[in-house]
Parts: sequence; structure tokens; C-alpha cells
Amino acid sequence: MDFAAMQKQYPAQVPTEVHSHQNRWDPYVDNGGTSLAIAGADYVIVASDTRQSNGGYSINSRTEPKAFKLSNNVVLATSGFAADAKRLVEVLEQNALTYFYKHNKQMTAPAMAQMLSNTLYGRRFFPYYVFPILAGVDAQGKGALFAYDPVGNMERVNYQAYGSAAALVQPFLDNVVGFKNQRGADHNRLIERDEAMRFAVDAFTSATERDIYTGDWLDIFVIDKDGVKHEKRELKHD
Repeated sequence: MDFAAMQKQYPAQVPTEVHSHQNRWDPYVDNGGTSLAIAGADYVIVASDTRQSNGGYSINSRTEPKAFKLSNNVVLATSGFAADAKRLVEVLEQNALTYFYKHNKQMTAPAMAQMLSNTLYGRRFFPYYVFPILAGVDAQGKGALFAYDPVGNMERVNYQAYGSAAALVQPFLDNVVGFKNQRGADHNRLIERDEAMRFAVDAFTSATERDIYTGDWLDIFVIDKDGVKHEKRELKHD
């Protein structure tokens, strides 16, 4: 019996129209927020906001960190899916602890950067939906900053911004840190620590005025040969 015959015989039970409905499950969520890092001659500054959103105007948390201290001289900043970021941090901490027990020393920043690349590449068929920035100090005492995509492609850079306000922050860093498109500028000059701190705070102050997914609190990490220092500043809450 075809649909027309069923509708004629059982008019109360058979709908007049057939609506197709497809259920879809997405394993990834972009939880918003922004992270940036700036490397200098003997330091790295990492800054991340603490607002976690769930699309639209829904805020899950105003105090959820996106930057994590992995060792005495390495910090990982993240953006993207918060659950994947937390799991990635757990994996890196476990591997770093195993390395410490095997070799009786902590991993250097470049070594941990390579481990992060390998970890991301190992999950390339179902990747962590995370855009990481790994920051530390190398064996020569220079600021070491590494930027990644979700499948492990790695590049050592002097500055980087990821997240929902990256389209606003990255051009600002290109200008004040990278001296892009400035005639006569020394494009290889590394800015001083005080300048980098001021630029990081200014970038987030501006971003919170234009991006609803960035705000509330700002975690700032300063990494140098003496270790990692952390401070928190208030951002816009609406």
C-alpha cells in the first residue's frame, strides 16, 4: 500500500505531509576566548582571557583558564574546544612527568614543543580541536615561542594570537611587535618586556570591546630564566 492509499484509508493516523528530519551530532564546540604570546630576547609573555562561551550569548564560565603552566619554564596557551584543551594538557603533563622520572631532569621548551607536535599529529584522524601556543625559554636563555594548528604543524615565531578575537589582535601585533609595513623599521628588533606587557594588556582591552566571547579576567604569564610568574587582571564583564 502506497502513501496516498494509507492516507485515504487511515486519515487520522497518517500525516498530510512527510517531513524529513536529520539528527546531527558534532563532537566539537568552539568555546571562544583569545590567547596571545610575545617572545623577547630573554622572556616570553603569554596572555589569555577566562571567558568560556557556548555559542550565541551563552556564557558557561567567567573564570575558566586557557593558559596552563606545564613546567617551571613552559606555559601552554589554548583556544578552541575547552574539553580537548584540558585533555591535551593532561597528556602533556603525563609525558613530561614520565620524561622527568626517566632522565632526572625537566624537558626543555624546544623538546616539549616537539612532543606537542607529535601528540597532535598522532591524533590527526580525530584531532584535538585546539590551536595551541607553547612558550618557554630555550637552552640559550632566549624566548622560545611555538604556534601550531590542530594536527601538529609547528612554527617558531616571535608573536602569535589565536581565538575568537584573533582577527582583531593579530593585525595589532603585526604592527606594534612585528613592525609590518613600516618603512625604515627594523623588523628583526625584539621589543622590551615592559612594551610587550603593555601591548598584551592593550590588545585584550580593545578586543573585549569588540568580541563578546572574550572578557572577564586576563591571565598573564611571564617566563624567563628564573621561572614562570603569573598575574591576573580584570577585563570587561559584559
